[in-house]
Amino acid sequence: MRKYHRWLAVVFGVFLVWIALTGFGIQFLDLSQEGNHHEGGPAAAKPVAPAGFVCPKGWTCGPERKRDAAHETKEFVQHLHSGEAFGPLGVAISIASSIALLFFAFSGVWMYLQMWRGRRRGGKRGLFW
Repeated sequence: MRKYHRWLAVVFGVFLVWIALTGFGIQFLDLSQEGNHHEGGPAAAKPVAPAGFVCPKGWTCGPERKRDAAHETKEFVQHLHSGEAFGPLGVAISIASSIALLFFAFSGVWMYLQMWRGRRRGGKRGLFW
């Protein structure tokens, strides 16, 4: 188990750091724009539809969102985070990295339990080796 854990860490470590950094960037951009979401107050948030307009079934109709540089930057970072900016290969690497992260979590717990059992059999007490 340790051998696979180690090899996958070498391969996917860089991608997981990339995903973590871009995820942090998305959250940072969200927090820095928190005050800009409701410009104009609650009355400005309601759309005014033309007379006779009916929102088509399955669509989410709402006001047109203001597209500024901060929104464009956040959208770009989200595409980097998901791998979409690199095409189908980037998305595949992103999905494989998430599976690798799950493997790291479960194999790390498994290896820790094995070390803890070995320590317990040796007569030593405690949670850490």
